Amino acid sequence: MVVKLDNTTLESWQQVLAPYNLGYRIKLLSQLLTRKFTDKLEPFGLTPFHWLVLCCLWQEDGLPTSSIGEKLQQVGGTLTGVLDRMEERGLVRRERDAHDRRIWRIWLTDAGKELEKVLPPLAAELREETMRGISAADRELFSQLLNRAISNLS
Repeated sequence: MVVKLDNTTLESWQQVLAPYNLGYRIKLLSQLLTRKFTDKLEPFGLTPFHWLVLCCLWQEDGLPTSSIGEKLQQVGGTLTGVLDRMEERGLVRRERDAHDRRIWRIWLTDAGKELEKVLPPLAAELREETMRGISAADRELFSQLLNRAISNLS
């Protein structure tokens, strides 16, 4: 049965109505990924946000707090609390910048560095589970399309 809505059929609205619209499906995918990744991180006492901070520091240790926030597009208050907890757990340490005392640099401790051997394989497992049955070419196209959509809205 087709219902008329101001000369437009309900069928033409399917792509913009939940649960069929793109935003809803991306949100659902994000929630499922977050839930599964949280389960993988739980034995280490970490959250997905801890993972993101660790990834930044594994790529470039000693970043200023502001640079981490920019990379993760996070506000300072949220990041400060996460860094507090990571410091309490012995994963990072903070030091004032030698040239500008207003800047705090974040450094990995040995414990934070050790997690680089353990956590990326867990993330790779989840990526493979998520992308099962999707070709390498389609994975690359999906990544490019997501990047373009993010860029369009940024």
